[in-house]
Parts: sequence; C-alpha cells; structure tokens
Amino acid sequence: QVQLQESGPGLVKPSQTLFLACTVSGASGPTAFYYWAWIRQPPGKGLEWMGVISYTGSTYYSPSLKSRTSIARDTSKSQFTLQLLSVTPEDTAVSYCAESKTLILGATDKNLYDCWGQGTQVTVSS
Repeated sequence: QVQLQESGPGLVKPSQTLFLACTVSGASGPTAFYYWAWIRQPPGKGLEWMGVISYTGSTYYSPSLKSRTSIARDTSKSQFTLQLLSVTPEDTAVSYCAESKTLILGATDKNLYDCWGQGTQVTVSS
C-alpha cells in the first residue's frame, strides 16, 4: 500500500523559493503507473489544487500558479517535489501530496485520491 510523507522547511521568507518533497513508500516510487499531486489549504480557506506529475513525467499545473510552480520526480530518492517561486504570505498553507491512479486535474476531493499525506505546514513570513 502506498504511503506518502511530505517534508519542507516550515518557514520561508517572502520572495524566496519554496521547496517541498513527498517521499513515496509501498510502491515503485513515483515511476509507478500513478499520478502524483500537490494540494494546499491556506488558513481558513478550502483546499487548492496546485498541480500533478504523471508516471511519464508529464506535468499539469493550476492556471493561477503555473508561472511559479514546478513539479518534478527524483526517482533515486523515491520522491516527487514541488518548487514554488517568489512566495508571499498568501502562500502560507498546509501542503499535501496525494496519489491517484487516474489523471484528475483540479481535484481537491480526498475521496478521489487513493492516498493522501499527513500534510506539512508552510509559513511565509519575514
């Protein structure tokens, strides 16, 4: 059974680049025939889908974040990663990684995913 664990710096200063990693266990890493997504939840707001990478390496991003977001795979570490450029306090959120066996763009319903990580807090503050 797939398990996901997010990791990140916790605190990032405005204008810096945020880097998050999701470690995959219980599968053939992020090269298995799955889709690997990032979703976040700002304080007091709903879930926001950020993007997804497929088992072929194809990426899809939220239109509102596309210019600042990059998702990649690191198969040597069984991880997939998120890079978010030029963060602002509005990027403060709990960030989750999730896995699905079908491509579901924009989905934030946990029931549509086969596995969901515990989440990692990201705070953008000077």
